[in-house]
Amino acid sequence: MPHPPGLRRRPPSALVAALPLLLLLLVVVPVSADEPAPVLGAPGIGDPYFPLDGNGGIDVQSYEVHDRYAFRTERLSGWTVVRLTATQALRRFNLDLLLTARSVTVDGVPAAFAQRDGHELEITPTVPLAAGQAVEVLVRYAGSPAELTWRGESNWLASDREVLAVHQPHMAAWWFPANDHPSDKALVDVSITAPTRKVVISNGERVGRVVRGGLATTRWRSAQPMAPYLAFFAIGPFRVERGTLAGRPWLVAVSKAMPRQHLRRSLRLMRRSAGVTRWLERQLGPYPFGSTGGVTTSLNPGFALETQGRPVYPILAQGGHSLLVHELAHQWFGNSVALERWGDIWLNEGAATFLEVRWAESRGGMDGQRWLEQAYARYPRGAPFWRVRLGDPGPHRLFHEAVYLRGAMTFQALRVRLGEDAFWRLLRTWVADHRDGNATSAQFEALAEQVSGQNLGAFFDAWLRAPVRPARAAAHGL
Repeated sequence: MPHPPGLRRRPPSALVAALPLLLLLLVVVPVSADEPAPVLGAPGIGDPYFPLDGNGGIDVQSYEVHDRYAFRTERLSGWTVVRLTATQALRRFNLDLLLTARSVTVDGVPAAFAQRDGHELEITPTVPLAAGQAVEVLVRYAGSPAELTWRGESNWLASDREVLAVHQPHMAAWWFPANDHPSDKALVDVSITAPTRKVVISNGERVGRVVRGGLATTRWRSAQPMAPYLAFFAIGPFRVERGTLAGRPWLVAVSKAMPRQHLRRSLRLMRRSAGVTRWLERQLGPYPFGSTGGVTTSLNPGFALETQGRPVYPILAQGGHSLLVHELAHQWFGNSVALERWGDIWLNEGAATFLEVRWAESRGGMDGQRWLEQAYARYPRGAPFWRVRLGDPGPHRLFHEAVYLRGAMTFQALRVRLGEDAFWRLLRTWVADHRDGNATSAQFEALAEQVSGQNLGAFFDAWLRAPVRPARAAAHGL
């Protein structure tokens, strides 16, 4: 693992020589009365579902992560350079980190720091930050991620052969300091040091591997910004395959720690990733990232996750193509266009589930409208399924069945209400207009009205906000 950059300090002799000039400046340059006094950055970014997620007063541009994981001790240590801009004058600001911070510098100068609530790393720079000031924050840290919990989540997955940093809605704080909320996307550059016999996989493109003795440091770099929870790494005995399809690179990795029959099946499915991506481009427009692919782990996360550019899957059962469609659809809905707040998660999961329906339909399966009618009939009036307010499910229902299934039903119903041309124009315009950014459900609803020329307030109220089954009516796409 490379050594962190050294402190950039002015030599003492130069500082002494500059004192008369500094004193003169203090005398003759008054502080503007209009300049706001530095404040304490908020410990949360303002999402009501997770009040301590993210932090106020800062905007992160990039993370440069350097971590080392020791399988024998299950200990992770490392350092991360966080390049951020103060959005207001700050005398203190926060990052989210569960590991124990060892030291912090701001632009090379040691900063005071404290950790509160097991999650908040409070940083007090020697000189307060001015609004608009860009700085580099270097944090060194260490700990045992498997022993760390946050909001009841124990998200670290590891065995004596493999380790995986993947979870939702929280994961970054287990392995690097972050402004951990989807609304602050940033570039991510990851270097992981592990035994040379292990393979390291992460987001983006592999740009280097340096071997020193029995250890190797593998570097992965992403060209597009991402939400912190979408960053990942995996270390293990992976079989890696690469290729191109229609000029687009793909990379898949499957853990050799799984039984051989599962390894063969998972490889076959992972090889389909590039073809599924190509199909999704025909539905949604150009793929938003440089390469595609996927990773199958021998560990048991209990879910698949749309980690940016390269989703991570559990051991896949036969016929797992719909899961590939779902996670790869998220590269448009959820990754390139990320949430502004967690309460709008229906937009991500509903779109990805709807595209599973569209995939089956395009291959001779049940058409989307028949699927909608059957799903509608499956849940009678008054069923708990309909009591979930889709547009604001609450933090404990982020991954409720209704978010996925009723979200997909909303998309199909909207397809019927708008007609084919307007509906697909809406989806393609949405992902193009908000590429590499964040957006809200309210913006999606407004765009649907703009594209279609229809007043859709009652439609979205019925599907997203009313805690009852939408009435069977053409206005509701039924």
